[in-house]
Amino acid sequence: MNTEDISPRYLDLDLWENIEALKALHESQLTAVGVVAQALPAMAAAVDDAIPRLRAGGRLIYAGAGTSARIAVQDGAELGPTFGWPSDRLAFAIAGGEDALLRAIENAEDSNADGSTRIKELEVGLNDIVLGLAASGETPFTVSVVEAARARGALTIGVANNAGSHLLRVSEHPILVETGAEPVAGSTRLKAGTAQKVVLNLFSTLVMVRLGKVYRALMVDMRPTNDKLRRRAVQMVSSLALCDEPVAAAALVTAEGHVKLAALIARGLHVDDARALLAQTDGNLRSAVAALQERSS
Repeated sequence: MNTEDISPRYLDLDLWENIEALKALHESQLTAVGVVAQALPAMAAAVDDAIPRLRAGGRLIYAGAGTSARIAVQDGAELGPTFGWPSDRLAFAIAGGEDALLRAIENAEDSNADGSTRIKELEVGLNDIVLGLAASGETPFTVSVVEAARARGALTIGVANNAGSHLLRVSEHPILVETGAEPVAGSTRLKAGTAQKVVLNLFSTLVMVRLGKVYRALMVDMRPTNDKLRRRAVQMVSSLALCDEPVAAAALVTAEGHVKLAALIARGLHVDDARALLAQTDGNLRSAVAALQERSS
């Protein structure tokens, strides 16, 4: 298994000066990021298949054990504040449960039964997207999660760092990021973990873009839950509606903090008309602005 191999490049890592060691470790991280390029076509296909199901109300469900689980949870947890993704459309299948995010749970990743049980508990269905991550691609818990989810008709995506692994074989969309031997043999929090994080960053961001949660490179569905984000929301509305910030701030009050709605209000629409226009365009602000401009012309 490549991720468990010893790399000759790093045999004397403990003897090197700090700067030399850091340069070598940095080199390994750049290599891991570069490997992701080979997986882009597979990721694009997975996004294409995921979008119709998510538009039909499906959930994003992340699955993994150990480092992979922690990376998965980080990606999923950021979807709410960044893109306004509903918490009831996000779920996790973590070997050992939530406690395993902070400490190792002995033998948790080895349980096939726990994986399939978690899928039953979540009542996974046809519109759900299940993303399973495992550096080895052989983690019993994660493999069983994906197998059980696929048996129930969910769309399954497997991310692994070893070619020909079980997880890739059972996933409808296998995504291989073959990072090879680690600087510290078997420590997949290094190259493998970095590559997995990049894959999830790219996948989830593009999914949110396709669902209309990004317009003109702005997070138009973000939740302004603190002063910094509220200031950012005002600046976004001001930019999108080409209005002064006091007008943007007033529009955000009327829109109860919803940037898309506020951008249309700041353009002169009544709040009810703005809501109706967004409903007609499936929440896509670009389409709503285009429709508004067409009416004006």
